[in-house]
Amino acid sequence: MSDYTPPQGEIPVIFEDSHVLAVDKPAGLLSVPGKGAALADCMIARLTRAFPTVRLVHRLDRDTSGVMVFALSEHAQRHLGQQFEARKTKKTYVARVAGRLEPKTGTVDLPLTVDWPNRPRQMVCHETGKPSVTDWKVLNASDAESRVRLFPLTGRSHQLRVHMLALGHPILGDPLYAAETAGDHPRMMLHAEELRLSHPESGVGLKFRVAAPF
Repeated sequence: MSDYTPPQGEIPVIFEDSHVLAVDKPAGLLSVPGKGAALADCMIARLTRAFPTVRLVHRLDRDTSGVMVFALSEHAQRHLGQQFEARKTKKTYVARVAGRLEPKTGTVDLPLTVDWPNRPRQMVCHETGKPSVTDWKVLNASDAESRVRLFPLTGRSHQLRVHMLALGHPILGDPLYAAETAGDHPRMMLHAEELRLSHPESGVGLKFRVAAPF
């Protein structure tokens, strides 16, 4: 992350009330600060300026764009956090991956754990890995690449990136797991397209959606 040069400009707000804030996170911006002053610029720091009570609920990888939800009160943070932990949220991503992914639909069920000597990389490990499940659906494909919709049923670190790599179809532009493609793409081709959850006060279902910019 020594070359961390996050995008500038305002963070687009998708939804806001007294409890919930939903935004469109740009690719290249950390969700939370990293170690050291050079990695201080991040989503939570920028949002705090406009929303002093903002609280973290979940994270997106630095190079992933799309829907990200924050709480605006302690109660909302606790309630939303419980929804993520209990897998009551529904997340949908769009990705461009290398090669023709077949069949058109399927499931990756491979346990994941941190690759300690190569942190922050994650890896498949059937001995110590935590259960990790991703459904996929191919939207269109050529021999060179496939556009897919991904549905993570668990929320492990780098889950979609490692699962696609394990299938032999890494996400294009991924600097960690497909570095050989990074020079051919302006960013990692992974976008959090939609997030569904329940409002922490009313219990009403909420759906936030932002079309992929690629």
